[in-house]
Amino acid sequence: MPELPEVETTLRGIEPYLRNAIITNIEVRNPNLRWPVPTKKLAGLIGHEVSGTERRAKYILVHTLQGTILLHLGMSGSLSVLDKNHSVAKHDHIDIEVNASKIIRLNDPRRFGCCLLVKPPVFSHKLLANLGPEPLGADFDGDYLFQQSRSRAVCLKTFIMDGKVVVGVGNIYASEALYRAGLRPTSIAKRVSRVKYRNLAVAIKDILKGAIRAGGTTLNDFTQADGKPGYFKQELQVYGRSGEVCHGCDSIIKSKIIGQRNTFYCPSCQKG
Repeated sequence: MPELPEVETTLRGIEPYLRNAIITNIEVRNPNLRWPVPTKKLAGLIGHEVSGTERRAKYILVHTLQGTILLHLGMSGSLSVLDKNHSVAKHDHIDIEVNASKIIRLNDPRRFGCCLLVKPPVFSHKLLANLGPEPLGADFDGDYLFQQSRSRAVCLKTFIMDGKVVVGVGNIYASEALYRAGLRPTSIAKRVSRVKYRNLAVAIKDILKGAIRAGGTTLNDFTQADGKPGYFKQELQVYGRSGEVCHGCDSIIKSKIIGQRNTFYCPSCQKG
């Protein structure tokens, strides 16, 4: 599933083509995504200028004065920048044509993604209203995590993956950040010290920044907007490495199901 670094990488890939662009057509081939695509409402954006783009959590927002296109890549979706007359492949569900020359194409094999039209105030929309802070923002740090955790009797990994606590720390990067901070994913959130949360917040920021620099992580389906894979897979220390030797010691990486997600950790390096 594309996580925050993959979505940020995608946004950076499509943004130059959307900057001050005129939407010249929107073609919806299959409106049956996670929620029905509002084809007629999206058509109302044709002829209007894109006023800006941004990412919120794992959502990409394409703003116009007439409304905002809200995009989510779901489990296996991707956005590509293509020439207007590029051939259509299976699972190419939506094309946003700009300046009568390029298209931003949503391909989504499992159809768990979304393409919605949101009217102002955009951040009051039900998908955005209750989200926590951005992990790369100035308002996210270890002191914030410590305060949020005081009444939380859940596993530490579950806690940092809660989108109401902090957005975008998905399964891959939660495992990697906990490894870098030396913290056991099964630790109880409210029992973790302030100092350890400060280390964890730094680790989360560093891991996400590194993944963005590498273009995200390609495990199965994800590709960047130019069709290239993400290269952070080569830097993974624990994720997907169950049974292999830890790079930091001689212990064997273990895995455990936490919150219905497979979690990877080193029993020697992660004792906190």
